[in-house]
Amino acid sequence: MARVVQPVRLRDDVRGLNGAEKAAAFLLALGEDYSLKIFEKMTEDEILEISQTMANLGKVSSGVVEKVFLEFADQMSSTGSLVGSFDSTERLLRSVLGDDKVGNIMEEIRGPAGRTMWDKLGNVNEEVLANYLKNEYPQTVSVVLSKIKSDHAARVLTHLPESFAMEVINRMLKLEAVQKEVLDDVERTLREEFMTTLARTARRDSHELMAEIFNNMDRTKEQKFMELLDVKNHDAADKIRSLMFTFEDLLRVDPAGIQTILRNIQKEKLPIAMKGASDAMKDLFFGNMSERASKIMKEDMASMGPVRLKDVEEAQMHIVTVAKNLADKEEIVISDGGGKDELIY
Repeated sequence: MARVVQPVRLRDDVRGLNGAEKAAAFLLALGEDYSLKIFEKMTEDEILEISQTMANLGKVSSGVVEKVFLEFADQMSSTGSLVGSFDSTERLLRSVLGDDKVGNIMEEIRGPAGRTMWDKLGNVNEEVLANYLKNEYPQTVSVVLSKIKSDHAARVLTHLPESFAMEVINRMLKLEAVQKEVLDDVERTLREEFMTTLARTARRDSHELMAEIFNNMDRTKEQKFMELLDVKNHDAADKIRSLMFTFEDLLRVDPAGIQTILRNIQKEKLPIAMKGASDAMKDLFFGNMSERASKIMKEDMASMGPVRLKDVEEAQMHIVTVAKNLADKEEIVISDGGGKDELIY
């Protein structure tokens, strides 16, 4: 489950900061050299708490930073605004702790928000949580569901196999006070196996991100950046290129898929997109239209005269975006060319 990136908010009122947030702002403003000495005096739990607060702090105005400093010492003041982020927090931690500890702390921070394990589980998508719990013992699942909010537990139950869900319900009805040792064991397992894996899988591959960004550029700029990247980092350019989805990739969509795309796109975009399309692409789209519709489309293209390249690329990107959305919803199949998506009749 990917992490949802919230807009950075400006913290411009010191009264809106709690104690942990003031401490996080104070340490970030001090910088690595001085913060090192403070972190060395903290326990791992304290470091985890303050690190999570740092990562979610957002942007703090210089005025608030100054007021925070004045609470610690009248003679200290801030030199400017600061931004608490995952990257700045990780850099600071790496100068204090070993890579293993930093990795564990950052995975904990990047996972779903929440102070306790049960808070965090409450922010995990019910399908994701159910998919994990269905492989656990019913007794373990009953303990987990008894610790999270009832509305979330209800949604998780509906995503479990029916017979398994009934077994969990029966165990919950008979559930008595859970021993602390058992609860600690369940919590430790969730932290080590589920939450760590979830945090790792939530990290987005940087090449995929860049491929999506390049997909949304106009063709001229995209080609320029790719050429520059080819010179500096050919391997990265190749990987990004392989992840990008272009208008020509629609040649890998079967006839039924093309017809689905035609029903979902803005009709006025198609003749503009076809003006700059290859003969193969024109044949693909015209071949999946009625003879009458195809004839009208060709007449429209002939009558519109020259079209700006920018408009052609924008129209083609619209069709690509529609196709990708349909593929995500599994309404069409875009073959990877490996033969696995070939249809057998």
